[in-house]
Amino acid sequence: MPEPSPRRPSHTREVLYRAFQRDDGLWDIEGEMRDTKSEVFDIPGEGLWQPGEAIHHMHIRLTLDTAFVVQDIHVAMDSVPHGECPSAQATMRRMVGCSLSGGWRQTIERQLGGVQGCAHLRELLFNMATVAFQALPNAFSGDAQRPPLHLGRCKAWDFDGPLVQKHHPVFFGYQPKPKKPAPPQA
Repeated sequence: MPEPSPRRPSHTREVLYRAFQRDDGLWDIEGEMRDTKSEVFDIPGEGLWQPGEAIHHMHIRLTLDTAFVVQDIHVAMDSVPHGECPSAQATMRRMVGCSLSGGWRQTIERQLGGVQGCAHLRELLFNMATVAFQALPNAFSGDAQRPPLHLGRCKAWDFDGPLVQKHHPVFFGYQPKPKKPAPPQA
């Protein structure tokens, strides 16, 4: 990247994801988010945070089976700016039974969107599917009828590209079926 213009730090968000294979055959995908400011941060009537002190510090652990279905979820909110924030933890249980395959972000929004949940926890959940697909060995396999989930999702894995032709020749030139539109809501 080019040298930036003169500037001073304001806000830092650190996000870390980890994946673990469990002895019982399940998988744990963990996410952690931490927000800090570079100067004293004051929310009148809520709190005063010193530089480097966590305003948000949140953790999620998803437990998945090998079919990418959420078997369990745990959430911790070590630091939050408002007293109401921790109440959003209970709704996270709605994700149990949901699949990280196809439509994960829409599932998160349907189960936890808006005032049903926490924007920061939703954001942390979004990328947990990507981490799971990187971790679980069957994520990159498909079958004769269905391409692996990563194909057609980025420039490198274009169905008409050289990587698909080399590694998944049966799907070279594949045309995904258009998704059915969602029925109108009453």
